[in-house]
Amino acid sequence: QKRLVESGGGSVQPGGSLRLSCAASIYTYCMAWFRQAPGKEREGVAAIVSNGNTYYADSVKRRFTISKDNAKNTLYLQMNSLKPEDSAMYYCAAHSGITIVGGRWSARPRDFGYWGQGTQVTVSS
Repeated sequence: QKRLVESGGGSVQPGGSLRLSCAASIYTYCMAWFRQAPGKEREGVAAIVSNGNTYYADSVKRRFTISKDNAKNTLYLQMNSLKPEDSAMYYCAAHSGITIVGGRWSARPRDFGYWGQGTQVTVSS
């Protein structure tokens, strides 16, 4: 049984927008989005914890917004002002905790025990 299922990826021109969704059959303290481009390490994009606090990678602040709809068991990532460097496979992930260092999210993929299959985002002209 798939516990996290992403959707909403696609191709968009620079400056465009996409909204990713993650249908979750589980909910843990922390839900997050990661991304991985070819040849690069998986990196944390945004996280949200059960009290609603959100955390973002510096590269996406003021452009991306993470949110969740508990009634629909769905996690979202609204991505605006997309850039070619945002192109990657985007993954939804769940973890029972979160690591904060100096007020910043320490996004460690190895902490997350649940992962979706990913959805591809391509930003190009």
